[in-house]
Amino acid sequence: MRTVFLVCALGIGLLRPAHGAPLDPCIAPSERITGHVVRVEVNGALILDDGRAAVLEGIRLPKGGADRAPQFLAAQALNALSGLAVNRVVTLALRDPKEDRYGRLRAQVYVDDTWVQLALLREGFARAAPAPARGECARTFDAAENSARTARLGLWAAGAYALRTPDTISNADLGTFQIVEGRVENASVKGGRAYLNFGTDWKTDFTVTIAPDDMARFRAANIDPRDYAGKTVRVRGFVDRLNGPEIEIGTPAAIAILPDARDVRR
Repeated sequence: MRTVFLVCALGIGLLRPAHGAPLDPCIAPSERITGHVVRVEVNGALILDDGRAAVLEGIRLPKGGADRAPQFLAAQALNALSGLAVNRVVTLALRDPKEDRYGRLRAQVYVDDTWVQLALLREGFARAAPAPARGECARTFDAAENSARTARLGLWAAGAYALRTPDTISNADLGTFQIVEGRVENASVKGGRAYLNFGTDWKTDFTVTIAPDDMARFRAANIDPRDYAGKTVRVRGFVDRLNGPEIEIGTPAAIAILPDARDVRR
C-alpha cells in the first residue's frame, strides 16, 4: 500500500517514498523519493519546497563564460529545465553516494514519465558527464548526446562545443569540460598511474591519465587501460596540462571505444 503523508497547513510538501514512475533499469536506485520543485538555481540545482537541493547526476549543463561559450545557450538550457521541473512533483532516484560535497542530492530525475536528464541531452541542452563514483547510464546518455550532436541541436550548433581531436585541443581549452576523439597511440602504467598517449611526443601531445586511486574502478570493470592502445576512443572531462593538454578520467564511463573506420567528428 502506498504510504500517504499529510501536508502541513503551511503548504510545505514533505519528501516521501515514490512508487509510481517506472525507472530505466540502468538507474538501479537504492532509494526513490518525491518532492515539489519551486525553482531552478542558476547552477542547475533543483530547489524543493522543503529546502533541499538536488542536482542532475550524469550530465553537465552549458555554463556560458565558464565554457568560453555564448551565454544564451546556458540560459536556454536553464529555461528548458525550468519548464520541465518547476512547480512539478519530481521523482528523485538516488544511489550511493547520495549527496555531493555541498549536501545536495545527486539524483536521476523524473517528471511523470519524462526522464529529465535524457530529455535535456536529446534536445542538445546538456552533455553527458559521468562522475567517478557514479557512472550509471553512461551509454544511454552517450547515445542521446550523439543524436543531438548529429542533428546540431542546442549547444551542438555552437563552435565552442565542437568535439575536439588530439590535434585541435589546445591551451585555449584549459579549465573547460571537453569531449575529445582520437586514436590512442600507446598506453602504459607507471607508478600506479595510467597514461594514454594520443601522439608520438608525450611532451607536447594530448594525453589521458588515470590516477592510482581511480584505477580500482577500471580493475573492478576488468579493464586494463593498456588495452586502449591502438583503439579510437571518445573521452570526456576537464582539460588540464601535463606537458601537453591532458584530461584525467576517474571512471570507465568517461571513455568509449569507437569503431576505427568511423569518422565521428561532427
